[in-house]
Amino acid sequence: MTKYARFASLVCAGLFAGFLTAVLVLELSLRSFDSTVYTQVRLVELDSLDKLAVATLLPALIATAVLVYQTYRTDTRWLTVAALALLVLVFGLTLIVNLPINSDQLHWDAQSPPSNWTEVRDRWQIAHAVRTVAAVLAFAALALAAPLPHTRRSSSPNTSARRDRLHA
Repeated sequence: MTKYARFASLVCAGLFAGFLTAVLVLELSLRSFDSTVYTQVRLVELDSLDKLAVATLLPALIATAVLVYQTYRTDTRWLTVAALALLVLVFGLTLIVNLPINSDQLHWDAQSPPSNWTEVRDRWQIAHAVRTVAAVLAFAALALAAPLPHTRRSSSPNTSARRDRLHA
């Protein structure tokens, strides 16, 4: 089961990190365009990209949580716990910053965006950059943990010594 959870977390986290990276590149390239172009592209982004984010982030979170549970007593637990914490950070930042802005932008008119469109854009892009870095780091942690030996740790460091004394 651990093998399947590791595979699912790696694939979904990798796809999610790649997706966020592509959106970040697109968003940064839009910085040199005016409000009309920016708003038109954002409206196109908002048409379906949120569905792709949900389809990759939620399975990544679930698979990584399962992996944390399954590797809790192994030497690789800290990498999987770090990956889960980073994905939870991404999820929280998305809910607190990006989704409310997305919701507002759905009602923008490309021909007359709000006067504070650059401030809104900047807030969204900063939060998105943080999300992207966190998602890439989560994927890296999962990728680093994957080839490592998964040695089970005992619940107590002296368990084997006690066991040896009992059997002597």
